[in-house]
Amino acid sequence: MEIILLTNDDGINAEGLSFLYEAVKDLSEVRVVAPINNQSAASHSFTLRKPIKVHKIKENWFGVEGTPTDCVLISHHGLFKKNIRLVISGINDSPNLGEDVLYSGTVAAAIEGAILGIPAFALSFLSKNCFRFSDKIRSFIRSLSLEILHHSLAKNTYLNINIPDQKIKGIKITILGKRIYQDMAIETKNKKGEISYTLNGTMGYQPSRGSDFEAVYSGYISITPLHLDMTHYKELKTYKKRFKRIKI
Repeated sequence: MEIILLTNDDGINAEGLSFLYEAVKDLSEVRVVAPINNQSAASHSFTLRKPIKVHKIKENWFGVEGTPTDCVLISHHGLFKKNIRLVISGINDSPNLGEDVLYSGTVAAAIEGAILGIPAFALSFLSKNCFRFSDKIRSFIRSLSLEILHHSLAKNTYLNINIPDQKIKGIKITILGKRIYQDMAIETKNKKGEISYTLNGTMGYQPSRGSDFEAVYSGYISITPLHLDMTHYKELKTYKKRFKRIKI
């Protein structure tokens, strides 16, 4: 049995996950394994050396008391015994553009798929307005899934995909753009005088040609190929020479 695994970080009851299931349910054996609770911004965290409860929600749907990465690991090593052919994570109800991929639980699930040697991609909508779920979006997801099932992806590669909240003009293959975070730490005190902080703020971006930001804000679906190897190869020679000065 070859399985398409669906997961997300918005939780098992998220509207985007249901749409994703409807889009691909007849392409292969589809299984949904997603967090019971919202895990947005969980990044690549996972639960180590502690029991993780798994609940059967309905036929072929499982809720996990853990993170998106937990969901992929449990599915691969436990529930489906390494029979997963494709991991699809999403559809996230907000964008994952630029540096967002470093924080995103949605993208982390795709990363874990790639680490396990399974073709994987993460899907995000630019805004909740996209939950109109057009036939064009459904067709795109199905076509992409079939393409990857038939021809896989390059080793250690996964895809980060963002869908615009306007009429779709087409598809662009993009680079990660530059996200600008205008974060704030909002201080509050309780009756005991204890201080706590809430992290909040706004997000912008730096315009750049060929980026995921440029594509989605121009009405195109952005597909960004990402790679597990984060080594900065161009700097290897520089640092080999520079760090000769360091004494041991």
